[in-house]
Amino acid sequence: MTKVLVLYYSSYGHIETMAEAVAAGARAAGAEVSIRRVPELVPDSVAKASHFKTDQAAPIAEPDELAEYDAIIVGTGTRFGRMSSQMANFWDRTGGLWAKGALVGKIGAAFTSTASQHGGQETTLFSILTNLLHHGLVVSGLPYAFQGQLTLSEVSGGTPYGASTLAGGDGARAVSENELDGARFLGGHVARLAGKLAA
Repeated sequence: MTKVLVLYYSSYGHIETMAEAVAAGARAAGAEVSIRRVPELVPDSVAKASHFKTDQAAPIAEPDELAEYDAIIVGTGTRFGRMSSQMANFWDRTGGLWAKGALVGKIGAAFTSTASQHGGQETTLFSILTNLLHHGLVVSGLPYAFQGQLTLSEVSGGTPYGASTLAGGDGARAVSENELDGARFLGGHVARLAGKLAA
């Protein structure tokens, strides 16, 4: 059975919600899925003062476990048009895997969240994908076969480079059903690609 890792960092819960949808899509495609998150770097007092969602159920990932999976789907909110420092720090710790070529040939993909429509979704997705490419993963975006990213009837995330959501400047906007559909589509698409490569 194809093994898929959904690896995420979420400050306020939007990416956590997206991670669950990505995982559901991968499971529906027949994959065995694990959800892991990367460690928080800010002190507890800062997280509390900033109203971070600290009660997330996913276990903390360790870099070495990435080698156990056929596909890795990475999600994090944007920070000034790039991935969060928490996720960047995690990938900075994967040099040993890179030196061994441990991730070469696996499937990789990305998802993200921004406060606004033009808040850096695509540049953040690329900042994730470059890490995956340096490790030798074969990367996938969110194909236009997912028709939801063509919608003009509502404000919605979703790019050809990965699934995404819009959180609003105050984080009050919930992930929309269309955005969840895109996340599920991405998870299923990656799981099927990984299965084909493993066959």
